[in-house]
Amino acid sequence: MALNQENLPLYEKTWIKRNFQRAIDILILLLLFSLLSYRLFFSINNTFFTLPWFLAFSCESWFTYTWIVLLNAKWSPAVTKTYPNRLLQRVPELPRVDLFVTTADPVLEPPIITVNTVLSLLALDYPVNKLACYVSDDGCSVFTFYGLLEASKFAKFWVPFCKKYNIQVRAPFRYFTEVTKSEDSPQFKQEWLQLKDMYDNLSQKIEDVTRNPISFQFEGEFAVFLNTEKRNHPSIVKVILENKDGLSDTLPHLIYVSREKRPKYEHNYKAGAMNVLTRVSGLMTNAPFMLNVDCDMVVNNPKIVQHALCILMDSKNGKDVAFVQCFQQFYDGIKDDPFGNQWVAGFEYIIRGMGGLQGPFYGGTNTFHRRKAIYGLYPDELQYGRKGKLAEKILIQQFGSSNEFVKSATHAMEGSDYSTNGISPSNFIEEAIRISDCGYEYGTDWGKKMGWLYGSISEDVPTGLNMQKKGWRSECCTPDQTAFTGCAPGGFLTTMIQQKRWSSGLTVVFFSKHSPVMGILFGKIQFRAGLSYCWLTNWGLRSVFEVSYAALVAYCIISNTSIFPKGPGLWIPLTLYVIYTIHTLQEYLSKGLSLRCWWNNQRMITIRSTSVWFIGFLSAMVKLLGISDTVFEVTQKENPTSGAAAGDDANAGRFTFDESPNFVIGTTILLVQLTALVVKILGVQLEAHNGNGCGIGELMCSAYLVVCYWPFLKGLFARGKYGIPLSTIFKSALLAFIFVRFCRIV
Repeated sequence: MALNQENLPLYEKTWIKRNFQRAIDILILLLLFSLLSYRLFFSINNTFFTLPWFLAFSCESWFTYTWIVLLNAKWSPAVTKTYPNRLLQRVPELPRVDLFVTTADPVLEPPIITVNTVLSLLALDYPVNKLACYVSDDGCSVFTFYGLLEASKFAKFWVPFCKKYNIQVRAPFRYFTEVTKSEDSPQFKQEWLQLKDMYDNLSQKIEDVTRNPISFQFEGEFAVFLNTEKRNHPSIVKVILENKDGLSDTLPHLIYVSREKRPKYEHNYKAGAMNVLTRVSGLMTNAPFMLNVDCDMVVNNPKIVQHALCILMDSKNGKDVAFVQCFQQFYDGIKDDPFGNQWVAGFEYIIRGMGGLQGPFYGGTNTFHRRKAIYGLYPDELQYGRKGKLAEKILIQQFGSSNEFVKSATHAMEGSDYSTNGISPSNFIEEAIRISDCGYEYGTDWGKKMGWLYGSISEDVPTGLNMQKKGWRSECCTPDQTAFTGCAPGGFLTTMIQQKRWSSGLTVVFFSKHSPVMGILFGKIQFRAGLSYCWLTNWGLRSVFEVSYAALVAYCIISNTSIFPKGPGLWIPLTLYVIYTIHTLQEYLSKGLSLRCWWNNQRMITIRSTSVWFIGFLSAMVKLLGISDTVFEVTQKENPTSGAAAGDDANAGRFTFDESPNFVIGTTILLVQLTALVVKILGVQLEAHNGNGCGIGELMCSAYLVVCYWPFLKGLFARGKYGIPLSTIFKSALLAFIFVRFCRIV
């Protein structure tokens, strides 16, 4: 019996059979092929062959390809189940885990948000002498450092309180505002009130210094921040908390890192920050596993480390797992997801579907990494390390010129028990500053063959692809209690910025050497896994065909031509639309989502794919052509102390606009479609050629786009932040006028 227990897996993976969904997916694919076949048949017979007809065929061919890619990603969904109790019984001593938190702007990402994330990590149900938390501050903000320093004092009371009463929600702002008291004992009530007062004081202190920066005293620990600028400052490494004796009843290490930045040096955005954290942590604690979270992603399941280690340490199926991805879920999501940014259905159907292949893509946060995989090893090198000893010259070329760091990296790759026990992190500060300098990586493999890869503002996807190209797998980790919860993009402006950044970065990935196509052809990415990555990396390309199709519909109405079949043939696109609509609605309703949520997501898919994705694509093309580089835009995080939750705000779901170019394309599409409908209603279309005038199909498509862009239509007449600025309206009106004139002339 004992032998059987020893052989039991630490995690199990079960594939889900969704036969009904598969049947509908195939039916939709057959209808798409039927539409293409119909066009080909009439084109060959020269019945309806026109330029618009050909362009419609091209766009619909791309839509068919997109559906094949999506169907492939959804086809084999899998669920993983972990067994933490087996892990604790089988592993006599749990491994060390380094925790990474990244923040980049103290205004868009207020320090109190980072503080709550750090406090939730320090309070994990894991031996504290096995944890070390590293905070990367790419904004070099004295207020972020001040917040962490004050939080370290509060942590001495907060962490024991959480573990004593088995508190599940370990971010203070969520616990004190959303969770009811779990006990009625006088001692608990007294401690609860004491902790509540202490947290309120902590929040007030941080808020006071951020509101009055001029009065801040740059003395003592803060003197190093004097005269620093966000993009021009030396490396700063501070050990805030130190578990000197390695005791299990104190607190984990807490280290602040702000890497050097200089105007003439490329800093490579978040990827550069993650590589610095990897080196600094390798030097100070060198844990075999690492967790990285964004500054707003707080721990919601205090045992999540054990769940992830069940996958990474499973003796049979975990050896080739490079990273474990936990889904992103949000604590402040607005009801019915008006901006389509909560990704509930996307995680359930697409990411879980990828989990049934070679594994989900790396999402940039809520991810546990194997250090050896980050260092560039292949899975078959995992058990025995690299064959033979690497020459010192090669190691320096790979990892840089720091002998201390090269030593730690060698131990990590060889799998030997390298430990810094007896040497506190503060002893490595001087060397940590050196390997955080902006010139340290030049001539090394950082960002090229190992670590977080450079070249795209979406650093997460190529980094994950690079590991899977070497034969590694990844796994989803979805325990019953949600692992992490974060701050959803709070408004339409933030959502559009985020979507543009993703579209631009992913387009660059698709056309780079880290493309999933290259991984299939020259790496070890499985064909279906690579195809599922194409769904993700083709967002930008998809927008070209979406915008073209929208323009084509309006062109046909204005010029009185047709792209849709007439008579019985019209039933093909109509049936396709009806079945697709019912299918997607069923997917949302089956997961407990509302009809309103489904419509909001359908509307936002249309808006973002015909506006900011297209702008992101153009931005990527400009970068790839070497004309200009893309700019990384940080998305704003809502301050948890600012008042009522977003979901309770009556105006939370209203669309807001500014003078950003992000809204020009969308407003232009709306004006063009409105013009086309008015032309049809007034009967001032051009004369149809050969009786092939526009029909009901074109009108339905145009009307559907107007309905999707209804928030923009309301924005044309609203004022303030809810209205589209006059400058944007003028630019869009000019573009719409040029398009209409083109339709009348050609």
